[in-house]
Amino acid sequence: MSSVMLSNRIENMIYFTRGHKVMLGRDLAELYGVSAKVLNQAVKRNSKRFPPDFMFKLTRDESGSLRSQFVTLKRGQHSKYFPYAFTENGVAMLSSILNSDRAINVNIQIMRTFTRIRELLSTHKDLRAKIEHLERKYDSQFKVVFDAIKQLMAPPKKKKRKIGF
Repeated sequence: MSSVMLSNRIENMIYFTRGHKVMLGRDLAELYGVSAKVLNQAVKRNSKRFPPDFMFKLTRDESGSLRSQFVTLKRGQHSKYFPYAFTENGVAMLSSILNSDRAINVNIQIMRTFTRIRELLSTHKDLRAKIEHLERKYDSQFKVVFDAIKQLMAPPKKKKRKIGF
């Protein structure tokens, strides 16, 4: 799989919950080419490496909100346990306990994807700040123009007809 395709696939596996960008353990297991059970066992054996800001278990509501509304559950396909969510630091820590060549290559791509997302978010913040600055700077100069445009955009007022004589 090409790095661009893998990067796009990884982007679709990054969720935002509890104020963090996270990846689910089952998605990471799929990318690393191991079963979710193997990944969870490795994490449990190395639990000291995963403090709460690296990994946490999703609640029923969080887990339900991430699942597609149109998917019907099939027996044995979905786990009755709520998935682990790994923050960027947690994903980096996984590379120290899953040491296959595939895990290392996938982990490098995941780190690059997280970095690119962070850069994109930073760029958008900078752009928004520049636009707000321009609005503040030129708003007073173009107030007359803005007011005229608003009046032109407003629907015309209808005259009320008098009822009776």
